Amino acid sequence: MTFEELTKNKPTVEWKQRMDEEDDELFTDENINATNEVLDTYINNLKALGNNSTEEEILKYVEKVVISLNELNDNYDYFIETMEREELCDFIIEAASIAGLESEEDITEEWREW
Repeated sequence: MTFEELTKNKPTVEWKQRMDEEDDELFTDENINATNEVLDTYINNLKALGNNSTEEEILKYVEKVVISLNELNDNYDYFIETMEREELCDFIIEAASIAGLESEEDITEEWREW
């Protein structure tokens, strides 16, 4: 997978569908848009590292995106529940893998509050 493919499959795509089709009240346009901005920044930061990124550099951006999502979750009444957590973790881990990180662990756990 590439960053471009991953970007098209952000968790927020499914969240928007659940909001529109299932009247899922966890989501609002505001919290979905804010999450998109955070995830786009994360992807852009990883892309900017280029092909010679180190584990330390990648994990710096993992930490940054997780902390940003912690703040969003607080600001928007705790909309990240179990399914959303799994979707976000998968996305963050996949992006880190594309950037060159090799890990079998949950790299978000250290900073994650959701």
